[in-house]
Amino acid sequence: MNSLFNESLMRPVSAPRVHAMQTPALLKATEIGKTFGTHRVLDKVSLEMKKGEVVAIIGPSGSGKSTFLRCINQLETPTEGVISIGDVTLTAGSPPSRRDLLALRRKIGMVFQSFNLFPHLSVLRNVSLAQERTMGRTKKEADERSMELLARVGLAQKANQYPARCSGGQQQRIAIARALALEPEVMLFDEPTSALDPELGLEVLTVMQELAASGMTMIVVTHEMHFAESVSDRVLLMADGRILEEGPSAEVMRSPKSERAIKFLNAVRDR
Repeated sequence: MNSLFNESLMRPVSAPRVHAMQTPALLKATEIGKTFGTHRVLDKVSLEMKKGEVVAIIGPSGSGKSTFLRCINQLETPTEGVISIGDVTLTAGSPPSRRDLLALRRKIGMVFQSFNLFPHLSVLRNVSLAQERTMGRTKKEADERSMELLARVGLAQKANQYPARCSGGQQQRIAIARALALEPEVMLFDEPTSALDPELGLEVLTVMQELAASGMTMIVVTHEMHFAESVSDRVLLMADGRILEEGPSAEVMRSPKSERAIKFLNAVRDR
């Protein structure tokens, strides 16, 4: 398998987890369904996560992975099912109040395939602006927090640059800092390295490994098989809008049970 990872940050599969089994679930997605017209994209997909857990979602293109993430943070409205995070619960078919929707999105950060940075704002303003608008921080408070996070992702020296002067990998790391600035309880990553060449993708994966090692609760849709096996606690393998297999990362990756899972993993292994 691809070995371009920071070995010192990898968490051994057998390492003790901070999320003990008796800990209540932080996030629950129960029988989530999503239909576009007559096309059923998600078919009763469920996931329960504890604080500090890292889940990787893998599978062929078009299997519903990204749609599932977007349903969790309500960028897509589920056709069926229930999403709960902390004390916020949203049920499909019952339009959420603005208050509940904002509360849910305050708890969830998301990093997309594209960076979605404001090109006319400096790197620092890209990270600070949402803090001022949604958290009520002063410019000074927001900038101080932004600089801490930019240093964390290795980009403090880029604070006064504009996104166009940064590489793709740097822009994605800025996007991660921006999401972290709002202090989410769960981070969602939707194929964050898919638009990057391997070297730049490695920069982003290294930051994600550090987040996982620090105890951040994360759901990562990825085609990086080595990352899925080595960094996550569990792997969900999806196809045709359903979860085909779910379990400890090494178990799913090395000993898939279904013919469809075996076919997919054989096709992508060692990439």
